[in-house]
Amino acid sequence: MYLVKKVTENDYEDFLDFPSRIHIKKELMQKRSDEIALLKGTHTLSNYFTFTAFLCYCDSKVVARCAVTIYTDKDEAYLGFFDSEDNIEAVKAIMEAAENFARENGIVKLTGPVDASFWIGYRMKSNKFDEKRFFSEPYGKDYYPKLWKENGYKISQVYVSNIYKKLSKNEEDDENYIKRYNFFIKKGYSIVSPSRKDWDKVIGEVYTLLVKLYSDFPVFSHITEKEFREMYKDLKTVLDFSMVKLGYKNNKLAGFFISVPDYGNRLCGNIGLPEILFMLKNRRRCDNYILLYIGVDEKHLGLGSALSQAMFEELRRKRSSSIGALIKKGKVSEKYIDNKILYQREYLLFEKHL
Repeated sequence: MYLVKKVTENDYEDFLDFPSRIHIKKELMQKRSDEIALLKGTHTLSNYFTFTAFLCYCDSKVVARCAVTIYTDKDEAYLGFFDSEDNIEAVKAIMEAAENFARENGIVKLTGPVDASFWIGYRMKSNKFDEKRFFSEPYGKDYYPKLWKENGYKISQVYVSNIYKKLSKNEEDDENYIKRYNFFIKKGYSIVSPSRKDWDKVIGEVYTLLVKLYSDFPVFSHITEKEFREMYKDLKTVLDFSMVKLGYKNNKLAGFFISVPDYGNRLCGNIGLPEILFMLKNRRRCDNYILLYIGVDEKHLGLGSALSQAMFEELRRKRSSSIGALIKKGKVSEKYIDNKILYQREYLLFEKHL
């Protein structure tokens, strides 16, 4: 017998603790501070939506959890923060409760997994579960896609992460990318890495270009620059700025390519002295970098290839491997430096019409 209930303050610990029962420590990417803020309605983005969490119990034991996020201006809601035992009946019970709640609030479609917002996390991993998870990678169990499909959810989007081979010191570059890089330099573009002291200015430039370029992405929602800065305030601490490449034309940002050292899940929980020391040790000389954010203004098409050439030259110098993370299948960036791709990891986004 399954009991599904909306989460109240008395249930917070059950909701927060359940993922650690499902996932082993080294694969858990849960950020409890975000979840607590969402449950309390104090998150930086909480003014945009209502967040309602659900728990499914069997014999007083939590067997599944999820949350429905409803935006005031949309008839599509998000189903996220999903975790469950491999139990189709439990998942059916909790999804049915979530879907009924959504219908009662005028929602006609659920999309997920979306953890409240585009800016917090979305997508579900669907392969390569035996491999170590990288920083920012969606986490989940190998049976999650099956549970969603068996509850009537259809795949709406597919994403990939390109696993690149480590470049050797003497390995030749792709001639086409070298030509593209030289072309933009000759045209008066500058491709540079910012300094730490310039980051406060740079992140404002990145925000302006990013919201313009990403506005047509699935589940994208607009936020203010102030909110963006708050969401990404820790970037200044974690970035290796030599692995940030910016393309300027006439002193205006035309494109960006931002990578992050692969800290795994070391920065997801409470950050104490061991985590700080780990970050400082790995920030400038990391074995693996996550190529996380890329964007090029449509007026400067082709600049992405030039930025990629600069990025991979830096990777060669550091003798580090890299992962081109969470790219929508079919986007141009999926093919950047494709002759160096070893294989791909895959992620899914689902939807269900109610």
